Amino acid sequence: MTIVVNLVVSVFVIILLQLLGMVIFGLMTPFKDMEELKKGNVAVALALGGKFLATAIIIGVAAYTNTSILHMIVWFAVGYVCLIAAYWIFELATPTFKISEHLEKGNVAVGTMLCLVFIGTAFAISSLIV
Repeated sequence: MTIVVNLVVSVFVIILLQLLGMVIFGLMTPFKDMEELKKGNVAVALALGGKFLATAIIIGVAAYTNTSILHMIVWFAVGYVCLIAAYWIFELATPTFKISEHLEKGNVAVGTMLCLVFIGTAFAISSLIV
């Protein structure tokens, strides 16, 4: 019975962390992600999908490598801060334009690159989770 309870609690915490991560990322952009998706903005969809997959990678590795839910949450927080830092570093590395403006305009190249920045960062950071 304990295994079932632990599994249910872990799944609940994972879903909660994923949602929290997406809400925080949503607050970082000056536009509403869901409104842009409704408009068919592929660039925003790519960036949002990259964020979702990146947070899932970090949560998955944190859950796999830790038996404690508290440790999983701490490692997710560390990885998540690194994802946010990756966004701002990417923003600083492109001083000639603002990423969020290009996403809102539907620049698929920027959306794809940001997607891959998130996923690449998640893979790199997840290798450090113990």
